[in-house]
Amino acid sequence: MLYVKRDAHGNLLRVEQAPFDGMDGEIDAASPEVRDWQAARAAQSSLQQLRQSDLEMVRVLEDLIYALIDKGVLRITDLPAAAQAKLAGRSRARDALQGRSRLLDEDDSGLI
Repeated sequence: MLYVKRDAHGNLLRVEQAPFDGMDGEIDAASPEVRDWQAARAAQSSLQQLRQSDLEMVRVLEDLIYALIDKGVLRITDLPAAAQAKLAGRSRARDALQGRSRLLDEDDSGLI
């Protein structure tokens, strides 16, 4: 038996093996509803992992582009105008963040 919390429409919000505060029912662990809920959670987790991987790949591609530019294999002007603008915007944002971290590091007395 599993312990559950449902929304106003009766959809599962939370499923646990032990009773918990706010639970409002119990359900058989072999229930198709539980299997569907677990499958949806697994799909959601996989999607979140892909989103995080996409963010990391953006940085890899950005570093690759700058490495190719530094080696003279590629010129920034070889890229479409939209790509140039996006790279420039990311570069400005990164520079601004680095400037802030330097300001914080310069006067680091160890006190908050």
